[in-house]
Amino acid sequence: MTDSVSSDSLGRFLTLADTAEILNITAAEAQDLVRTGELPAIRIGTSRAWRVERIVLESYIEAKYEEARRLSLWEQSDFGNIPELSGGRIIRPDTLNPGRSDPGADD
Repeated sequence: MTDSVSSDSLGRFLTLADTAEILNITAAEAQDLVRTGELPAIRIGTSRAWRVERIVLESYIEAKYEEARRLSLWEQSDFGNIPELSGGRIIRPDTLNPGRSDPGADD
């Protein structure tokens, strides 16, 4: 896909080559994304060629941006939000609570 070709002219479904060009990856890498299920696609026609719906690709790209944003925020923090990660409980090692047999148990 070149800059002179609008995304509307590609139609609803993209070939793996078009998908790879949009993502700036190789066709083999695009096929790996499809085979692993990371990028949903369907097989169409008698050749059973993979096709990626344009809206699905756009959603995939948006999800990757969100994943990168969250990772960046995590890396910027000194500590992760421990209560959020542990279901609202702060879990302490046994060394801090020697009298408890289950460090995650509620009082």
